[in-house]
Amino acid sequence: MPFSLMRIALVAACCAVACRHFVHMLQLESYQLPGYRRWLSRNRDKLLKRSVVVGLGGAILSWYLPIFLALFIAEESRRASVAGWMMLVAFVAASAILAVIDLRAPAKKPLVFTRRVCRLYVAIALLCLAGCGILSFFNLPPYLLYAGNAYVVLAAAAAVQPFEGRINSSFYERAKRKLEARPELIKIGITGSYGKTSTKFVLRDILSQKYRVLATPASFNTPMGLSRVINEQLKPEHELFIAEMGARHVGDIRELCELVRPKYGLLTSVGPQHLETFGSIENIASTKYELIESLPADGIAFFSSDGSYVDRLYAKCAIEKHRVGFNPDRQPYMLAKDIEVGPQGSRFTLQCEDGTAMRCRTKLLGKHNIQNIALCAAVAKKLGLMMEEIARGVRILEPVEHRLQLIPGVMTVIDDAFNSNPAGAQEALNVLSGFSGRRLIVTPGMIEQGEKEDELNYAFGTQMVSAVDVAILVGPNHTKPIFQGLVDSGFSREEIHVVADLDEASALLRAIGRPGDTVLFENDLPDNYNE
Repeated sequence: MPFSLMRIALVAACCAVACRHFVHMLQLESYQLPGYRRWLSRNRDKLLKRSVVVGLGGAILSWYLPIFLALFIAEESRRASVAGWMMLVAFVAASAILAVIDLRAPAKKPLVFTRRVCRLYVAIALLCLAGCGILSFFNLPPYLLYAGNAYVVLAAAAAVQPFEGRINSSFYERAKRKLEARPELIKIGITGSYGKTSTKFVLRDILSQKYRVLATPASFNTPMGLSRVINEQLKPEHELFIAEMGARHVGDIRELCELVRPKYGLLTSVGPQHLETFGSIENIASTKYELIESLPADGIAFFSSDGSYVDRLYAKCAIEKHRVGFNPDRQPYMLAKDIEVGPQGSRFTLQCEDGTAMRCRTKLLGKHNIQNIALCAAVAKKLGLMMEEIARGVRILEPVEHRLQLIPGVMTVIDDAFNSNPAGAQEALNVLSGFSGRRLIVTPGMIEQGEKEDELNYAFGTQMVSAVDVAILVGPNHTKPIFQGLVDSGFSREEIHVVADLDEASALLRAIGRPGDTVLFENDLPDNYNE
């Protein structure tokens, strides 16, 4: 094989391998090109370190290496050949080292080589070959392509998007037909700014006292996630299907409702989550309400009363509706009262509108979990469960991983590392304040809060003062508003520790932690948000 063709092939292969990091980021952004472009704009410094330096460095060396070799090799053709081979070997070696470093780097959510990723890589490989070929044709070093790896992934993703759309459409339609063939199946949709996943699992466990239930696993709450669950897991023996419905844009919930067509809808909350994509709290509220608007005329809507946006949406609902909560003045269908919350869990009474009541206990922590339980109990009562069956279901509930999960030990850990939001963070602090001994928090703050992110993180810092003795802030840049909120509220600077990452935070905890301490881990930034 001529050297030029070999160089094109090897450089293209190196570029394709180096694209792995950017494919990972694209996957974390749910293959959404606007989200990936936002990630690129936030991480230009990383792009310089990872790609641009190598690509431009390779190009510059390929230009100047023959000049340097002229000091030792007189014959021009031989000098060019030696320089070409030296440069190629050095580039391949450097690329291999960087690829190994990237592969060994710890990831909270590793890249999953799905069929979609494999198809994307075919497009990436073809673009890399074409790009190296074009650069070589114009007598430019193909190493330059390495500098644009992030944009090769963007171009490949855009190129395959129509094809992926057809594949997704076929999965979606197959799932839709499967549901339409089951008119007897009870279908329930759950949405909200937060609390969706926890509420889904609570509802699943309570309704399992009477029905054979299929609920979407983990955070499967997109059209493709739901389609996959329906196509692969829905069996004839299932009597009831619970679909968690997530959204980042106006219209997302409506698309999910067109697939599932639920008869029952639960709205857990409305808050400033994903403000970066929604733009305003009003857009968030209207998007969540798409679930209620999609219910049939004989459907039933359930609202978790919050005295704010959820109650406003309840007021405009025109079909059968019920709300739940702690305030008897709002005449909830299911009232939670006589609440006792402690380190070992919660005790409370559920009282239905019909006068029936039952004392319940659960391992779950936090008043927001009791609110979620009351919401699910209301649905269960409407679906024919007795209060005794509901209480039995509540008793077997297990904490959802990384959502106020209590982990006993020499130091008690409260793991609330999943996707923090203003209401959830406040509730986590309330839970922490109920523990005796020294109380510590480890947090990088909240993300995806749009223009209000700094303001909300500042408020988070001010709220910590009454519940926290030691604050460990992860990420010096992102946590500046939290630091300022703590200081402005009179928190001792000596008890504020700013660290670079979670590993450094863990090392610090081992150094300063004492037996009997309680540590709250509030949020853990995903790989695509690390500083």
